Amino acid sequence: MTAVGTADAAALLRARLGEFQALVKAADLLEWDHEVMMPRAGGEARASQIAAVEKAAHSLLVAPEVGEWLEALGPAAGEGDGDEAALARWARRERRRRVGQPADFVGELARHVARSQEVWVEARRRSDFALFRPALEKMLELKRRQAELVGAFADPYDAWLEGFEPGMTTARVSELFAELKAGLVPLVRDVAGKAASLRVPEPRGPFPVARQRELGLEAARAMGFDFSRGRLDESAHPFSSGIAPGDVRLTTRYREDLPFSALFGVMHEAGHGLYEQNVAPELEGTPLAAGATMALHESQSRLWENQVGRGREWWAFLAPRFRALFPESGGLSAGELHRAANRVELSHIRVEADELTYSLHVMLRFDLERALLSGDLKAADLPAAWAAKSQELLGIVPPDDARGVLQDTHWASGLFGYFPTYAVGNMISAQLWEAALKAEPGIPEALSRGDGAPLLGWLRENVHRHGRKYGAEELVRRACGGPISPKPYLDYLRAKFGALYGL
Repeated sequence: MTAVGTADAAALLRARLGEFQALVKAADLLEWDHEVMMPRAGGEARASQIAAVEKAAHSLLVAPEVGEWLEALGPAAGEGDGDEAALARWARRERRRRVGQPADFVGELARHVARSQEVWVEARRRSDFALFRPALEKMLELKRRQAELVGAFADPYDAWLEGFEPGMTTARVSELFAELKAGLVPLVRDVAGKAASLRVPEPRGPFPVARQRELGLEAARAMGFDFSRGRLDESAHPFSSGIAPGDVRLTTRYREDLPFSALFGVMHEAGHGLYEQNVAPELEGTPLAAGATMALHESQSRLWENQVGRGREWWAFLAPRFRALFPESGGLSAGELHRAANRVELSHIRVEADELTYSLHVMLRFDLERALLSGDLKAADLPAAWAAKSQELLGIVPPDDARGVLQDTHWASGLFGYFPTYAVGNMISAQLWEAALKAEPGIPEALSRGDGAPLLGWLRENVHRHGRKYGAEELVRRACGGPISPKPYLDYLRAKFGALYGL
């Protein structure tokens, strides 16, 4: 290949990354359709389609000329705050992760993910882990192989973690979790003991799905989610897909006996969606037009779901709408609905867990994933290990596979290394909330009127617009003045639940 100058190399790299991003988003759209709209008989064809697109995207990035363009740019090209520097940093890291993975392997993994998801849906419906086990064993084989191909790390789990949280290490997560667990476990014990003696009023059902959907849509609009650039659908497991800033798709699931499950599911996914909708326009069409890391992404979903959605001010706004939509629910006051939304109960399902115990569900999965990667835990022994770890951390054992080892789609989707980002995101959410309130003291009053604009404006300026230009630690330092820490999150939980339960 003819040598190119620095300017030409930068232009060629940006164009190639645009092509890569277009294919990645095409695959995301195929996967969204697979989960939401596709007829069940289309699964095998869809697996081949996704595999073909993933292979094509992979080949674009690992092609020799991309390495030559990066070499022509030189190491200094990745320094500084500019968009081109951030693109070069991203391209070097992502290409390094991919260059050792043959295209056929990438296609095989993508194909198995699509097939495995279908098996998981049926296994979860039947609550039958044995049905899912062969697919999981194959997934583990592929993901262990991928970890080897990605490169050498101080801890093998780092290869999985880096795919979702660049710059974070297993050692750092373990350190953060140890501090979080030390503060969380006694607090959960104290609150659970007090909660057992307190009567928390619960709204009466049933809660028709159509009216639950209406409530979720109203909540998301109040947050600032733009439905002219997004939509809400149903899926077996709630998720969001940022196809483009002008095409952001949310899903939730409904149960007529659980009015808060879908509501908080919508607010959680809309938090992700707001991040995707508010990346700076100049980053659109590049790999930088996305959340910085999954912990940053989860900080947005958890902040809107918890600090906002389970906050007293939000229920001052939402309670009249809730009573109007569900007149048979008992006419609970805003304060009673706020307390019901913050009920603490040791429960089996992570996505329906209360705010206080949620991170313990994540720690359970982190421990099991590390044991699966090392080979210390076999897939066949996973249900028993799950039950033992649930007893250790939560004090309860799931009664069946659907409420235990089969409850999440992540392992069926090959998303090993993702779970820790939820708890790290919880920590970041408290730091951002604290900083936002300091900068914009009027946020609580605005939320009591159903106006999410002041909070969204602060988040847009300090988090969203930057996309992937910075890592999580750097963004948190810029926005909050310090590194990621569990302390603000523990302080927030102690203050909130101490007030709710009289501790």
